[in-house]
Amino acid sequence: MKTDLLMNFSVDKENKAVNVKREFAAPLSDVWSAWTEPEILDLWWAPAPFKSKTKSMEFKEGGKRLYAMVGPDGTERWSYFDYSSISPKTNFKHSATFCDADGNPNSEFGSSYWDITFSEKGNLTVVDIHITRDSFEELQKIIEMGFREGFTSAMDSLEKIFEARK
Repeated sequence: MKTDLLMNFSVDKENKAVNVKREFAAPLSDVWSAWTEPEILDLWWAPAPFKSKTKSMEFKEGGKRLYAMVGPDGTERWSYFDYSSISPKTNFKHSATFCDADGNPNSEFGSSYWDITFSEKGNLTVVDIHITRDSFEELQKIIEMGFREGFTSAMDSLEKIFEARK
C-alpha cells in the first residue's frame, strides 16, 4: 500500500526519546476514538500477524488498559497503560509497562512514557507521539526488539481501517 500521508519516526538519544508523527485521512473524532476505545484499538494496535486483546480498559485519568499481543501460535505478551492525563480530542499521556496477565509489572523492563497529541491539518488528522524511557539503554532495547517496524505496521493497520470507512 503506497501512501503519501506523513509518517516520521526519529530517535532522540540525548532525551531518551522516540518521536513519531503520522497523518491520517480521517476526522479528528474518528482518530481519537481509534486510540481511546478498546473495540477499535484491538483492531490495529498489534503489528500483523499479532492481534491485540484488551482484558480491561478505563480511559480516564488514573485508569488502566490491560491487554495482550497475541501471536499466531496463541502466545500472549501482556502490557498495561496507566493513563495520567487526558485532554479530550487534544492529548493524552500514559505509561506503558510489560506485565503478566494479572497486570504485575515485568521487572526486566522499565516503562515507556507516551505523550500523544492530536491536531487537524486541513482534512487530515495529525497524531504526534513522543515516547520517553528512563535510560537510552532501555530505549535501544525496545528499538532492537523491533518497535519501529511493529509500530509502523500498526499505524498502517489503522490507516486501512479509515480507508475502509470511505
